[in-house]
Formats: sequence, C-alpha cells, structure tokens
Amino acid sequence: MSDIPGSARPAIAFGLRLQWEPAQEAHVLLYPEGMVKLNGSAGAIISRCDGVRTVAEIVADLERTYGLTGLSGDVIAFVALALDKRWLELRA
Repeated sequence: MSDIPGSARPAIAFGLRLQWEPAQEAHVLLYPEGMVKLNGSAGAIISRCDGVRTVAEIVADLERTYGLTGLSGDVIAFVALALDKRWLELRA
C-alpha cells in the first residue's frame, strides 16, 4: 500500500489510543489486548496522524521540525505499515 497519496488523511484507528508513557520513555499505542511501544520516529509520525492533516502536511511538519528533507518515502512507508497493522485508518 505504498501508493498512499499525499492528500490522504491518516488517523489513529478506532479503539486505539496514543499516549506518552514515562516509564517506557516512548509513545505507546494502547488497545484492549495490550500495547505497542513505538520508536522515536514512529511516535513522531503517528502523533501527527489526527485525521485532519494530510500525509503531505505531516511530511512538511516533520521536515520543518527536524530540519531535514526527503522524509516523504519514510513517512509513507510507515503509514502503509501502520495501515496494514490497523494502527491507522484513512479519513475522508
């Protein structure tokens, strides 16, 4: 699913909750059966997936925040993985 358009609006899937976990020093996705600990990059991306911002806007925000360029491929690859794992869903 790496053909995700820049206009797609990813959001955390229904039934999951993102939060910062001080004990883990990381963002985690909580769901009824457990949790997923996210690495720093995944946490930075998924914390911006609010169903309002587009993938292109998320990429631009990350590049601006971290002073980097060329993050589009990595962000799209993560969004595709998160969609496959049902951590994210696309909103209209």
